[in-house]
Formats: sequence, structure tokens, C-alpha cells
Amino acid sequence: MRTPLNAGLVAAALSLIVGFAPAAASAPAASVSPACSDPTQKLDEERFVTIGGIEQWVTIRGDSCANPVILFLHGGPGNPLSPFAANIYAGWEKDFTLVQWDQRGAGRTFGRNPEPGVLTLDLMTRDGVEVAEWVRRRLGKDKVILVGGSWGSALGVLMAKARPDLFHAYIGSGQLVDYAENQAASYRLALARAKQDQDADAQAKLEAMGPPPWTNPRNFGAVRRITRAYEARRSTPPPPGWWTPAPAYATAADEAAYEGGDDYSYLQFVGLAGHGMFSRLHLRDLGADFAMPVFLIEGEEDLVTAPDVARSYFDFIRAPKKAYRLLPATGHDPNAAMVAAQYEILMTEIRPRIR
Repeated sequence: MRTPLNAGLVAAALSLIVGFAPAAASAPAASVSPACSDPTQKLDEERFVTIGGIEQWVTIRGDSCANPVILFLHGGPGNPLSPFAANIYAGWEKDFTLVQWDQRGAGRTFGRNPEPGVLTLDLMTRDGVEVAEWVRRRLGKDKVILVGGSWGSALGVLMAKARPDLFHAYIGSGQLVDYAENQAASYRLALARAKQDQDADAQAKLEAMGPPPWTNPRNFGAVRRITRAYEARRSTPPPPGWWTPAPAYATAADEAAYEGGDDYSYLQFVGLAGHGMFSRLHLRDLGADFAMPVFLIEGEEDLVTAPDVARSYFDFIRAPKKAYRLLPATGHDPNAAMVAAQYEILMTEIRPRIR
């Protein structure tokens, strides 16, 4: 029999790692919500919602209020999905209600709040939990499904551990696990690939900076530029048009907010001396037990969140149901195979369990 989730130990671990004190579980959401008086009605909402004391951008799309709800957690942390969601996920709207959230320091939320303060794991987790609570009240649901990628995968685990009562299941892709493990593996893989490809320029840059930990924030970006180039050579690219913003987001103001948030969040993530919030990420310290199904999807060509690190974490965790998918010709960034794997898990493993 699986060892039950020890809420006290999880709370203690969270408080040590991110200073997070989980709130008590709230009562189930009402069966009739402001947005869904008729379970058959479609949903098409976008608005600023007060989350964590500031206005944050949230969109809701779906063909039926009766469908389960997915809360997407974007990566970056400054790279919101909302401008591109219709290109990538519109086909899911017949089966799920899709919620996109521009996190603090990202996209339209950054445009509305260009000085959001220091980003911490604690603050981002609190925001995420508050968004999830608002969504379930708005849509009349007891729980939602978490889908997170890259940075969003770290945030997803933190949220799932902090408030397991809010979530049906968690799907992570490009799963971040631990600052030291992930950075060391990324550097090692990049250097090995540079030698394999006889890329003297990349090899020289990597050897000059040396292995992590780093105090120069430029090193993180330099390594990512190298790994992105290598991943592109061996991965199936995303379909054309995926990363073209929707017309409503193709404005000078939105472009400035996206780029400004990307720059701001990057520096908050890595820190000016290597001591940003990424340096405090150690998911194993939260314990092995999850109170919900967990599914991890990794690309074989992912040089950022190395598959062996994600697999080691997957083997470590315990959950009522768990599965690990390794996708060929896939890197860290989403492509059609990754999105198809997410959808297949949602339809076969998660949706049938939701009553």
C-alpha cells in the first residue's frame, strides 16, 4: 500500500525551501459558478484578475462548461503561452476548458505591473494557488488539471505539493528538478555535443566558462543558445505558425510587454550573481509522495532538462498513478509530438477518472 501523503512534512519542507506556509484546504467550489450557469455553454473570457495583490492576465476558452479544466503553467518564467494558445491548443477545446495565465513578471501581467518586485518560489507558488482557487470558483469545479512545461514544471510541482486538494493530476514536460543537477547535466551534454560535432567555437565558449555553479548570469543564456542550436538539428520542429502571436497580441504594447517580461524574469530566475530563484530549486526536498497522478514527458534531445535527471526524479516519486514518456526527435521546446503526448495522457489517463 502506498504511504499516505504526510501533509505536515510537506508543509515543513516547503517552508524551508521557499518560505511557503500552505493555506488550509478550502471548501469545495459551488456547483453553479458565475461563468457556468448552463453546463453546455461555451467559454470565451479574458480579463485581469487580482492575484497576489496585483492584476494578472487570465484567459478561459472551451466548448462546454461541463468539461474538465486545465490550468497551463508556462515556462521562461517570462514566456506566456496566451499569445500562441489558439495555434497550439485550439483542438483541445472540445474536450477541456483551457486556462492560460500570464504569471507575475510575464506578458500582459508584466505590462500592467512593470515593477512586480523580487520573484521567489514562494511568491510564484502563492500566485499559482490563488489562480487555481479563482478558476475553480469561476467555473464551479472542485479541482483542475495542472499542465506545466520547463519553468512551469517546477512551479507545477510546488503547487501540487502545497495544495493537493486543488488538482486532479499533474503533467510535466521538460521537468526541472534541481538547480545543481539540471545545470550540471545541461553543461555536460552541451560540451559532449560540441566535441561530437567538432564545434570548436561552442567548445571554446563552454570550456572558458567552466562547469556550474556560475556567478555570471550571461552563462545561462550562452549555454541555452548552444543547446537550442543542437536540439534544432536533431528534433522535429514545431508546425509553422505555432509561435506567431494571435492578432489581439500582435501589438506594439504586447510585444514590449512580452520582451520586457522575458528580460525581467530571466534575471530574477538566474540572479545577477547566480543566486536567483532557480538556485533554490530542490524538488526532492519536498518528499516523494504526491496525492494525485503524475505524468512526465521528456524529449530525447532535451539538453536543458536532461532526460536522465527527469527519469531519476520520476523513479523517486510515489503517486496513485504515474507514467514517464520519452519522445524521440524532441527537444526541450514543445513540438507536435509533445503536445500529442500531453493530449493522449489527458484523454486516456486523466479525463476518464474525473467524475
